[in-house]
Amino acid sequence: MMDIHKILRSLPHRYPILLVDRVLEIDKGKRILALKNVSINEPYFVGHFPHRPVMPGVLMLEALAQAAALLAFDAVDETPDENTVYYFAGIDGARFKRPVEPGDQLLLEVALERMKARVFKFKARALVGQEVATEADLTCTMRSIV
Repeated sequence: MMDIHKILRSLPHRYPILLVDRVLEIDKGKRILALKNVSINEPYFVGHFPHRPVMPGVLMLEALAQAAALLAFDAVDETPDENTVYYFAGIDGARFKRPVEPGDQLLLEVALERMKARVFKFKARALVGQEVATEADLTCTMRSIV
């Protein structure tokens, strides 16, 4: 398990773009189960959409990528510093199956499928309860920026 304090030490993201609130489980080098609590106070709900607030799909994918980053850093026993960046390199097969609304808890399930030369491939899905909200294959990479 990983609380918000450890997440803040592991990811460079901050409000309003930090989208992982807690890690519930981590199986080193294999999978992670994390949580995003979706609140009406999120800034994007003001415009998306005022009459029916829905979490943007791109932010669900970002939440999955942040969970994937936590899994990747744990897999290689590395805590990133200001010279390490973790980028999206690809998103394949993204599907959005259920709207995510204020009050929902988004469960982020990410499995590491391959890693080679600091390029990571993941199978990811986000659920609300037992319902899949979104799923995608993610490719991410770690780079030094010095």
